[in-house]
Amino acid sequence: MAGGPIKAFVAIDGGVSRELVEQSLPHGGSVDVVGLVEGLDEAWLTLQEVPNDLLLVACAGHSEKALVLIDGAVKQRPSRPVLVLVAGAADGFVARVFEAGADDVGILPQEPEALRFLLEKAMARKAGASAAAAAGHAPLVCVLGPKGGTGKTLTATCLAVALAELGKRVALVDLDLQFGDVALCMGLRPETTIYDLVRVGGSLDEEKLGDFLVAHHSGVEVLIAPSRPDHAAAVSTEFLRDVYAVLRRMVDYVVVDTPPGFTPTVIATIDLATDICMVGMLDALSLKNTKLGLETLDLMGFPDDRVKLILNRARTRVGISENDVAAIVGRQPDVFVPSDRDIPRSLTDGTPIVLSKPQSEAAEAFRRLAVSLAAPESRPERTTRRRLLGLVGGRT
Repeated sequence: MAGGPIKAFVAIDGGVSRELVEQSLPHGGSVDVVGLVEGLDEAWLTLQEVPNDLLLVACAGHSEKALVLIDGAVKQRPSRPVLVLVAGAADGFVARVFEAGADDVGILPQEPEALRFLLEKAMARKAGASAAAAAGHAPLVCVLGPKGGTGKTLTATCLAVALAELGKRVALVDLDLQFGDVALCMGLRPETTIYDLVRVGGSLDEEKLGDFLVAHHSGVEVLIAPSRPDHAAAVSTEFLRDVYAVLRRMVDYVVVDTPPGFTPTVIATIDLATDICMVGMLDALSLKNTKLGLETLDLMGFPDDRVKLILNRARTRVGISENDVAAIVGRQPDVFVPSDRDIPRSLTDGTPIVLSKPQSEAAEAFRRLAVSLAAPESRPERTTRRRLLGLVGGRT
């Protein structure tokens, strides 16, 4: 689908209302429905004749014909995502759908925008898996936080600097394409950004990408976010995957600072990540969102042992103790970053606290995080699990 809308082919099984399916389908924008066929036997024949990027199968509960179609489509074109929409009870059938090779399952009816997100997510994941195979071997660390204000950028910048102190060559990517603050926190002038890299066009290689990385005096090389929010749309997930692939051949570690939420670019980054740092704070709202973020990662199939939980402002007096965190979130934090009045000052000055106050407890916490990620035993072989995230998007 390079540069164009997703070409979705829709196959409707017997017992499913065509009208119900049509009401759920998004139209225009990033999705183009190139075929809608009733009857799975007929759909299989038409599928071979119509150019398409993605197969969407609508069925009513248990359907052996749907399983046969999914299995055949996956074997014919493994790179094409297959989504299944089930009308009615899906208990027991979901496992068989995933065994047949489907990438995601949703419940009919769906809100059109919710289904659009599922289609975009499936394309991002499938392309991400292909890019991962071709990418270099450098670890990619994705710094996540379900909402803003938890200290993602603080964590990403300090982690990158701490890894550089260990003698690693580190690239730091600011993926908050609308409101990224990495350059400000690192004291860098945004002379070149990822938007400028997009505008150059042509194929991407190490020499070209290197020209757009801004060097920090710590040794970290930064790919800065666009300077204007309206430039964000120019950075596609396909382009981003190419950037990651080249960076992972160039450096020892890639650290990615993400925007709040699970956007298509964030999902593509998660699928390529070797490790995730989930960042939260010691207050009830943040811990609730952190728990939801961890549950979402689990639904997406990201291994729990590849997720580091970082708790910022860990000594803030808000009536929640450090011992309460595990009960609320469901796991013990891996790193506690204590409150420190020098942290806001370091952000304002554009000098990460790892450099401005190297002996502080906060700096030591980020160094422990870097050491844990740099240790070979912290990187077990990543396994793949099927995703159930699409089940969240259905209407009741």
